[in-house]
Amino acid sequence: MPRFAANISMMFPEYDMKDRFKAAADAGFQAVEILQPYSLTTDELNRGLEDNDLQWILLNTPMGDAARGDRGLAAIPGQQDAFNRCFDQALMYAKACHVPMIHFMAGVVPDDTDESTCLRTFEENLANAADVAGESGIQLLLEPLNGQDVPGYLIQGTARARDIISTVNRTNVRLQYDFYHLQIMQGNLAAGLKECWDVIGHIQFSSLPGRHEPQYGEVNMPHLFGVLDELGYTGWVGCEYRPKEDTRNGLSWGTFYGLGLNS
Repeated sequence: MPRFAANISMMFPEYDMKDRFKAAADAGFQAVEILQPYSLTTDELNRGLEDNDLQWILLNTPMGDAARGDRGLAAIPGQQDAFNRCFDQALMYAKACHVPMIHFMAGVVPDDTDESTCLRTFEENLANAADVAGESGIQLLLEPLNGQDVPGYLIQGTARARDIISTVNRTNVRLQYDFYHLQIMQGNLAAGLKECWDVIGHIQFSSLPGRHEPQYGEVNMPHLFGVLDELGYTGWVGCEYRPKEDTRNGLSWGTFYGLGLNS
């Protein structure tokens, strides 16, 4: 079965962030994702990782002004300086905490801007950033986000992500395949995994509707985990879900599927 990483930005909300490392380790996880870690210092984060024998596998570039609706700045014309600061911060955290993957957030296409202009801006920024990140062995991931939760996001399907990956042509630029977003936008997830297999760098999941544990909703997670085994996936699978109730009680799925979690 796949190896599972707790997304502690969303899981264990009953704890303060600094205490979520121990909660994840106590539940049997050996790795974590942290989407926006920037309220903590790298020393604080490394302490949480080291004290609990955890590996941090994924972070996101800063979103920009989230309250204003920013969901990344890499594709936004005229925001080059702000984007550079965001990427430099993400790269500094990744290098200081040995994080191998960065979700490179594109952003929402502004109403007064042509989408093709945003696409060119994104590809230029991505190519330059990939060259810099590659010097430290860090992968940049493109994640299609669904248009219901993030209207107007530049990358909403795997076809566009694949086109960008092909255009940029950097070996450390890969696809982040999230079952939640792609079920909403495309469906047919097992076939999509096989079609995108050559460019997939990371997998995430949650149920839908609700974005909860895998035992809820309309997606057959055990089948998809089996598909990953058939394909020979050896990476981590990020548990990017909001617990429906108490996080530990919700981890009964780990025991049910024989995943070795201490629920």
